[in-house]
Amino acid sequence: MRRTLPWRKVTYRGVVSEPNASRSPLALAALATVALPGLDVVATRPPRTPGADFDVVGVMDATGSRWIVRSPRDSAAGAALEGEVALLEALGRAADDDLLTFEVPRPAGFAPLPEGGRAMVYPELRGKPLPVERLAAGPGLAAQVGRAIASLHELPNTVVSDAGLPTYDADAYRRRRLAEVDEAAATGHIPPGLLRRWEHALEDVTLWRFRATPVHGDLAAEHVLVVDDDVVGILDWSDARVADPADDLAWLLAAAPVESLDAILEAYALARTERADDQLTARALLASELAVARWLMHGVRHRDGEIIDDAVQMLRELDEEVTGQPPIGYSEPVIPDVAPVPEVGEDAADDEDGVDAADERADADEALADDEDRADEDWDDDDGTADVDGGSEVDQAQPAAAPQRPAWRRTSDLAGDDSDTAEHAVVEDDEDFIVPDYERTQPRRGFDDTPTTEFPPHRA
Repeated sequence: MRRTLPWRKVTYRGVVSEPNASRSPLALAALATVALPGLDVVATRPPRTPGADFDVVGVMDATGSRWIVRSPRDSAAGAALEGEVALLEALGRAADDDLLTFEVPRPAGFAPLPEGGRAMVYPELRGKPLPVERLAAGPGLAAQVGRAIASLHELPNTVVSDAGLPTYDADAYRRRRLAEVDEAAATGHIPPGLLRRWEHALEDVTLWRFRATPVHGDLAAEHVLVVDDDVVGILDWSDARVADPADDLAWLLAAAPVESLDAILEAYALARTERADDQLTARALLASELAVARWLMHGVRHRDGEIIDDAVQMLRELDEEVTGQPPIGYSEPVIPDVAPVPEVGEDAADDEDGVDAADERADADEALADDEDRADEDWDDDDGTADVDGGSEVDQAQPAAAPQRPAWRRTSDLAGDDSDTAEHAVVEDDEDFIVPDYERTQPRRGFDDTPTTEFPPHRA
């Protein structure tokens, strides 16, 4: 089962204050006239999506132009808006230079607020919020979404850092996520199984090897504007940062139709210049689950019992869904196909000349026996001696010395005890010649730490 997680509602900021009373559409329209002197507002309309941290309204002037008024509800949102304004200027230049495949809001004016801070007014972008069900209709729109996100992640990090917004490297971001989980766990509302699942993923450093990029930080369907099969705009940049690119794909794993994901991820990968990130989707899955914990903490900070109850119910449902699933980032090992070794016998495969392998071996054994019989006839005589070099005799009871072979000692012999490796030693017919198994100083990488063996080099 796939669930649309509350991305629109989930935000995380270090400073939280009591929200101010929401402003009415008429109050926001009045702010628009202050921000843009001479603006003649003739109509207002509700925002496409109500915000948790901002009051937003659309207004239309006498010329038919449409504008968006965005006013922060608290000081934390006001601080975020200031960073967003600086970022939007840089993003606008990137869009003008065709570095972005979509448009962003362009601030046109500001109006001061009585409690401090200011409201922003910008021209309304064309397009409608992305209907996620349309992503399954074909690869066109799905690929456009992947390319749009990739174009953002291809921007230099200075676009975000120069705007004064947060910047993290991979390990710092992993530790930030871990701190968020610890904070949520302290509420006592995180199911134990879910908590172990998250901690396991956050402590697995192999998942966190990535190059940080500019990210939107709060992408959701309502923030992506489309016209036909084109992504034409992205809104609400107050949570932008330099961080994990997987964050901007998490909402798609949670909400997009399964059949559209391959087209999205393939288009995204092709548009990136970085090498493939094997753990990108694993971290995106983790981020989509952690969104519920962030929603819980949003309710805790605002002392909103309704939000807390909603988050607790979502955590229970999520815990049931992931019970029995493999850990985040786990993938089944790929075992290569190995052709079976044919058994020697009547069912063995014939060689390329059509000769049965068993018959060939039997012929070789018979020829060897004949050679040995002829050798016995040449060597044996009545007195137990053998003729050598035309008549000299050598006592058969004193055979020529066998060629010297290195008497390799078993590891257990060197250690002075009977170790487990003794049973794996190779023993020849003559018990004086024992070829041991030589253990590697480091085990070969594999599914366990069982040492492999390697035989000594050949000696002349």
